[in-house]
Amino acid sequence: MPASNFENVKKALDVVLEDWSLMQNTTGDEGAEWAERFERHFYEMIEELHDWYENMEQKPNRYEALESMPEIVEIQEKLPGPLELNFLTELEDMYDGVEKKSYD
Repeated sequence: MPASNFENVKKALDVVLEDWSLMQNTTGDEGAEWAERFERHFYEMIEELHDWYENMEQKPNRYEALESMPEIVEIQEKLPGPLELNFLTELEDMYDGVEKKSYD
């Protein structure tokens, strides 16, 4: 798999934000479908972020330094409030080297 760059993360984030918007405007079975789609795309975006992070020439030596990188700040500024905690949890796990088996 080729090294991911931050543009891939941004493209994946755009899909997540579109899913989030559509999910907020649906109910019932349709809402559940959008929620599943959103969740799948959120974790695909996290995978792109992980690839980008793993391919950095020089990784931040502290979590706080990672969290304050312009790219990470850009993502946080675009995320709706309810998603920020999930994103930061995933970011911290990524920094700590926690491997996820599956997002199902």
